[in-house]
Amino acid sequence: MAKRALKWDKGSGKLGVMEPLLGTWRAQAESQMGPVICIRTFEKVLDGAFIQLTADWEFDGGPYKEMALIGVGPEGEVQFWSFTSDKKQSQGILADVTDIHPQAIGFEAQMPAGLGRMAYWPDEKEGFRWVVESKTQKGWKRFTEHHYRKA
Repeated sequence: MAKRALKWDKGSGKLGVMEPLLGTWRAQAESQMGPVICIRTFEKVLDGAFIQLTADWEFDGGPYKEMALIGVGPEGEVQFWSFTSDKKQSQGILADVTDIHPQAIGFEAQMPAGLGRMAYWPDEKEGFRWVVESKTQKGWKRFTEHHYRKA
């Protein structure tokens, strides 16, 4: 049986943009630290006021965990607040990332090393793609890409 492409319909309200990502997803990839498996779960929390992302990374050297909340900030913009098991924190805002894919959803954040962004978009066959990029003088440099499928 052939897999179907992810239905990428956005919901209502400001957080409706995240609707296609709700659920639990799994990716297996190669990284600079060797093979990695990552499980991402997106779920509505606090009566739907936020979307919580839980990301569990499993490397040969051990686990790495992230928890993030996505919600509407005080200025009315969709934002994220992220916390990781290595005690790092970041926050960013919803950004136009349609240069990657016409249906891409993404965020930009000012990081210690400069401006970074992450984006999600539907894969043509199954699930979705996710990337992390950093801004350089020549444009965006991609350093992580995963293909997620329903877990």
